[in-house]
Amino acid sequence: MPKEYDPAMHSAEHMLNQTMVRMFDCGRCINAHVERKKSRIDYRFPRALTAEEIAGIERRMNETIAADLPVTEEFMPRTEAARLFNLRRVPDEAGETLRIVRIGSYDACPCIGPHVRSTAEIGAFRIVSVDHTGDVLRIRFRLDRPV
Repeated sequence: MPKEYDPAMHSAEHMLNQTMVRMFDCGRCINAHVERKKSRIDYRFPRALTAEEIAGIERRMNETIAADLPVTEEFMPRTEAARLFNLRRVPDEAGETLRIVRIGSYDACPCIGPHVRSTAEIGAFRIVSVDHTGDVLRIRFRLDRPV
């Protein structure tokens, strides 16, 4: 049975990955579990986040969501994508042409899941909890969606 993706939450996951890269230079997630009500995402990270850093992540996410960035797709050969992106999580079965999802100029990465057309469709981003064990930082988040 194929995994069911929630477009808003899935798009928020992409944005959170880029936010973490930009704020902490930690790389994209090592694991994610994305669901409509609440999602979690794990990063290799050397320490716990401070309250100020957590608030900063929420602020940057919500500012980027409010910017109403277009979410688009393009297709490129795997060889070209390999020069631009880390393809370690892209299975060989994905083929020789990969779909790249772009969120304005904020983020781009290979992806097979559905996404919103614009970040304004995502709703407000809220971090529910954060914990750090060993070298793994886990962030749980929700979206307060537009009606």
